[in-house]
Amino acid sequence: MQTLETVMETLRASGKPSFLKTYIRHGIPADRTFGVSNADLKVIAKTIKRRQDLALELYDTGNFDAMYLAGIIVDGKKMTKEQLQHWATGTQGISTMANYSVAWPAIEHESGWDLALEWIQSNDPMVACAGWSTLSGIVTVTPDDQLDLAKVSDLLDFAVKSIDGAQDDHKSTMNTFVITVGSYVAPLHQAALSAAKRIGVLTIDHGDTDCKTKTAADAIEKMAVSGKMGVKRKTVRC
Repeated sequence: MQTLETVMETLRASGKPSFLKTYIRHGIPADRTFGVSNADLKVIAKTIKRRQDLALELYDTGNFDAMYLAGIIVDGKKMTKEQLQHWATGTQGISTMANYSVAWPAIEHESGWDLALEWIQSNDPMVACAGWSTLSGIVTVTPDDQLDLAKVSDLLDFAVKSIDGAQDDHKSTMNTFVITVGSYVAPLHQAALSAAKRIGVLTIDHGDTDCKTKTAADAIEKMAVSGKMGVKRKTVRC
């Protein structure tokens, strides 16, 4: 059975200079990542499968590659609320952790919705990001008749009113939430499109990267044209 030490050695050996350079451009400190590609992380994850104990240990290393791997192998249903809270506050300022490694298990957890509603009120931008990403994931996979549509509608209004004063990563996740509702929640498609038009074009600094901010209204309308609007996904894990 693999241990924390053996997995960390595998991660170290799997690092690539090109990916290390890319991660640094995206704001990951050089001493916090080996530069392991997402594809290689998935291969490593298959050799481990679901290991709660190891996932929790990996996340606590503070290493970007290990923390992302933790999000892949953890079973969100088996985490406690305290563990999810610990992960949400332990992203160490890395939005990728908030939007993926924290949100993935939170989406699966029975208390994920309630936790996310708490997180979006946080003064910590990364905790707030985790909240919005969790909400986006939940509306993506949950049948519309099982969603609190009135609350989702309220959240659209909250995003519109809050987005201008938010920090860039936080702003991006709110924008994504509006796009997601407009794309996956059929009864609120028009409400989300209206919210998106109120938001308009966002200016977000992505640093020394090629990343671009999607205009929410354009993204929602593109989804509608594709014929996939309202079609739920089985999972948001990637």
